Amino acid sequence: MDLGISGKVALVTGGSRGLGRQCALSLAGEGVKVAICGRTRETLDKTVAELKAKGVEAIGVQADISSEADAAPLHDAVVSRLGPIDILVNNVGGSKNRSDIAGTSLGDLKATFDLNVYGGYELMRLVIPHMKSQKWGRIINISSIWGREHGGNVGYMSAKAAVIAMTKHAGLSLAKDGITVNTIAPGSIDFPGGGWERYRKSNPPEVVQDFVKTNLPMGRFGWPEPVGDMTAFLASTRADLITGACIPVDGGQGHTMI
Repeated sequence: MDLGISGKVALVTGGSRGLGRQCALSLAGEGVKVAICGRTRETLDKTVAELKAKGVEAIGVQADISSEADAAPLHDAVVSRLGPIDILVNNVGGSKNRSDIAGTSLGDLKATFDLNVYGGYELMRLVIPHMKSQKWGRIINISSIWGREHGGNVGYMSAKAAVIAMTKHAGLSLAKDGITVNTIAPGSIDFPGGGWERYRKSNPPEVVQDFVKTNLPMGRFGWPEPVGDMTAFLASTRADLITGACIPVDGGQGHTMI
């Protein structure tokens, strides 16, 4: 299936590892020019080499998405080297605290929103003018099933729910401009260096097996490729009628009806 996005320019935040890396690779496989950002030059360079091996232009920019000051320089660096951004994938996320409300300070909550919500929001604002001018654009925000229903800690769950709400509002308000805005909500995805790998390695096998049996209908943790390929599809001309949606990629892990 030709997704119709060869030659487009994409920015994937947190694109040097994990889900962001796979999103970048899936887009590169469709002929998209890909910029990734991350905090570590070594991992950026390694992933950029993988992207270039697919025959596309690719760059890596060091940036911290939780810092508002990094958003505009990141955007400008991509535009100056690859061209205006047609596809934005806001993948950066995580938690600054792993407790409930009693153990989470207001500062920790704000820091988690800085990481998951505000940086991506500012990048959305920066790319929208170009997308409006050409009457075409794609924004894909990576949330979590724990933004759709109960799970994780209070900061992460609240921030990921905010990402879904922000996406819904932006998707509807920009629909008339030819810009689609959607969210992907992954389940428990296992990849090197990720949280679920740490969980598997830090717990006894019987604890991990019980988690899998109780929570994962497919009997295994998820893997990055389906998330990356869904990202490429939502970025494509084949997804013209999809906007404001939150699409779970979770192997049936989520329980919500919507």
